[in-house]
This record gives sequence, C-alpha cells and structure tokens, in this order.
Amino acid sequence: MTRKRIAALAALGLAAAGCASLMSEEEKSAKALAMMKTSFKDNGQAKLDRLDQDEMQRLCSLAEQKPLPKETADRLEKAQQALIKYPAGGKYAGDWKAGERIAQSGVGKQFSDNPANPAGGNCYACHQLTKAEVSFGTIGPSLYQFAKLRGFTPETQKYAFGKVYNSQAFAACSSMPRFGHSAILTEKQITDVVALLVDPDSPVNK
Repeated sequence: MTRKRIAALAALGLAAAGCASLMSEEEKSAKALAMMKTSFKDNGQAKLDRLDQDEMQRLCSLAEQKPLPKETADRLEKAQQALIKYPAGGKYAGDWKAGERIAQSGVGKQFSDNPANPAGGNCYACHQLTKAEVSFGTIGPSLYQFAKLRGFTPETQKYAFGKVYNSQAFAACSSMPRFGHSAILTEKQITDVVALLVDPDSPVNK
C-alpha cells in the first residue's frame, strides 16, 4: 500500500471520527439501538421489545457518565412511585421460606426458560442476605438484618415491597431490576421476598 493511499485512509478515518464526535448522545443511542435490533432476533419469550426504553431508562443511559441533576432524579422517582401497585389488602409480607427460595432462584425470563413456570429473584447475585449463604454478590448493599436495623414496622414492610416492586421509585438509575413493574415477579412472590427481609423469624434477621 502506497504512502499516499495510507494517508487517504487515515484522513477518511479522522473524518469519520469527527462526524461521530458531532453526534449528540441521543443520536448515538438511537444508532446503537438500531444496530442491536438488526443483530438480535425474537427467541421464545425473549422479544425485541426488551431493547425498548421508557423515559427513565433512556435518561439513565444518556447520563451514564455523570449523575442525574437532582431535580431530574426527583421527577423520575416521583413518576416511578406512581407506578407501584401495592397489595389491595395492605398485606405486604407473605411466607419468608418461599421468599428464600425465590431469592436463591435465578431462573426465568430467558429464552430457554418455560414462561409458564415462575421466575426467581436471583437476589443473592447482588446482595448478602443471611449468614448461612456464603456465596453472594456485592453489587448491591448487604441486606443482612434488614428489619432488625430498620424496625419490624408496617412502614418497613411497605418500603420493602415498593423497593422490590420498582427500585427506580427510590433511587433513580438504580441497577436493581424493577421486579414488579417489569412483571418478573408476581405480587405474591414479592410479598414472600418482603417476608424474607422483615420477618423476625427469617434468617435475614438472626
């Protein structure tokens, strides 16, 4: 390859880089989404609509390199709080033993999973919950002694339910899944996970 041709290719590369740098973050995001949609295909229950973002997700993606302004975060959290569907009877805690099984299970929502079967929460992938479980992730805070530290109160139960249902309602751009909002867990499953966190007899609070 001649020096002249190398120089021409280099100039083209610089021009392309210059064009890319002129694109807004939203334009870059839209271009990336279009590219992903040409690569991914529907497969079982894993549909292409998983790539679509609501306003909260879009703003969080655009703000990945910097924190959201407080007023924006507050607005997003308030909007997400309005989406939480609390149990009609006001019962936030179910069976902690069932909640422990849900916390340990990582099945569900993958193309290879049977959508007729219940999904798990895979809580231990990000949190410490009990002393007996020695394998856990540290992406999220430790939840060991959750209610023992916060109080065995109805307010703690309601907070825990809301947090599991839609984490974004309490911390905009949280990496925690919106288990209820995204229909990963049912209302009954969420109450069982809440019981794991708030029941005095649960190993979480021992």
